[in-house]
Amino acid sequence: MWAVGRRRSWAASLLGSVRLWQVLLGLAILLAWEAAVGAGAVDPFFFSRPSAILLRIAQWFGSGFIWPHLWITLEETFLSFAIGALLGIVFGFALARLPFVSKVLEPYIHMFNSMPRVVLAPIFMLWFGLGIWSKVALGVTLVFFIVFFNVYQGVREVSRVVIDNARMLGATERQLLWHVLVPSALSWIFSSLHTSIGFAIVGAVVGEYMGASKGVGYLIAHAEGVFDTTGVFAGMVVLMLIVLVVDQAVHHVERYLLRWKPEESAAES
Repeated sequence: MWAVGRRRSWAASLLGSVRLWQVLLGLAILLAWEAAVGAGAVDPFFFSRPSAILLRIAQWFGSGFIWPHLWITLEETFLSFAIGALLGIVFGFALARLPFVSKVLEPYIHMFNSMPRVVLAPIFMLWFGLGIWSKVALGVTLVFFIVFFNVYQGVREVSRVVIDNARMLGATERQLLWHVLVPSALSWIFSSLHTSIGFAIVGAVVGEYMGASKGVGYLIAHAEGVFDTTGVFAGMVVLMLIVLVVDQAVHHVERYLLRWKPEESAAES
């Protein structure tokens, strides 16, 4: 017990020092950027300045101007993330357990995955209109393949010995799925979720950028159209903060579901 407590204390102190260095690095970059603008080494017309960007964000939130736009983008992002992740998990498990079907579909999956998603945005707008569903459809195409390939590989990586032993003990296909395959593939699933959060945001913002009347992507496109670099950077910072918050939420869910793993793994993550 003493050794376990010591390891946990060491992991907590390490995490605290990492967070401190992360904050210090961010502050150093912002201060260097601000100093470069003040010294005339960087043109604020093209790169703005951190103080102006933070002030613009504070004005947006203080006046409530950004909330309708932020709500639309969050709605599109979470729908894209949820639908794309669910489809990726389901198809990943299904094709990993059906080798013949996966071989038949393999070339088509790779062809669709290699297609540039940006060219689909105008098509989705034609099909679904300028509302949220054209953005959701674009986001789903980005999220799906990331989750699908990770889940597919994760299920295939499960030891054949473990599967055979479970069957020898009388496990049904359903029991095999829930007690062997899902726990073994959880690390792969969460790895894909961390990556796909950003791509869900990308899908929503690109869709808004190409045609919308609301959303953070619309704000960025409008600011770019009037050469307002401060507005462009402010929108980008808001989106990055959203990804950071959602990624931390996924990280906490991951730690809870993978709490059965050794303490060293949790500390490394």
